[in-house]
Amino acid sequence: MDITVVDNFRESHRINTKGSLAAVLQLNRFFSTDTLPINPDDYRTEKEGQVKGLSKDNCQKILEEHNISRLLAAEGGRTSRGSMSLMRDYAELINKIKPSAEQFNEIELYWINRIRVFFAGKPFKLESDNSLSVDAAVEHLLQQAARRQKENPGTMYVGTVLQHLVAAKLTIIAPDVAINGAAVADDPTGRGGDFNIGDTVIHCTTAPAPLLMEKCQRNIKSGLHPIIVTVRDRVKNAWDLASDLGFENRLEVWDIQSFLSSNVHEHGHFTSAARHETLTRLIKAYNTIIDECESDPSLHIEYDG
Repeated sequence: MDITVVDNFRESHRINTKGSLAAVLQLNRFFSTDTLPINPDDYRTEKEGQVKGLSKDNCQKILEEHNISRLLAAEGGRTSRGSMSLMRDYAELINKIKPSAEQFNEIELYWINRIRVFFAGKPFKLESDNSLSVDAAVEHLLQQAARRQKENPGTMYVGTVLQHLVAAKLTIIAPDVAINGAAVADDPTGRGGDFNIGDTVIHCTTAPAPLLMEKCQRNIKSGLHPIIVTVRDRVKNAWDLASDLGFENRLEVWDIQSFLSSNVHEHGHFTSAARHETLTRLIKAYNTIIDECESDPSLHIEYDG
């Protein structure tokens, strides 16, 4: 079917917020199991204040069928302003275009894609809860990136966030360090790794592999000191690969959580206020790098410390 008519409906009704997207996704599913023409009166509560059937659980159930686990709307669009009017207008649209079962599925995929766009446009969030350790806050940040990566196969969000967090930390302590986009390969730049500082080469990766170990060996032969920064559950894998090749005593392997946490505490002088100030500087540096090196603004991190 020509999905343009649905897209025009979205634009004319400004269906871009979490509440309206949650509502229309559920309405489309409700209407697909109903008998045409749709009677809007069947979908209003007795008091006419809300649309019948809309809920967080129902919305999330549909999203999970499309491998989306993130929460879209806490109320599932039930209390969104204008949901009753949206329901009536959407019923009118469906009655006009009379979709078949297959076409209803096409329309649902359209709304799912719009929800993916909505999620992709939102920045990651670093929590500023004083009761939460820096280590845990960074872990939660990486989990957000992992969820987005799962929902958008082919885009390496975790690796990009990891590399630019390392870059942000390095620019604070070594402002002259060269920064590149996360997708830029090492060899064409002559760096030997993601970052060169003094006689040290830093490699950032979410999945240590034999090719990386070969790079580290070349670093050593060139008189350089290699460091691998990875996610926590891959640290042992890196050590095992290095051990298999017999150079584990000439390599450093750090997890990004501890790398950032220890530095934040050290530069934050182990006090809450200074720690938040250090994190604010770190995230500001990170966001600046995103602006300069990446084309996707949703890679930004929001921190309200």
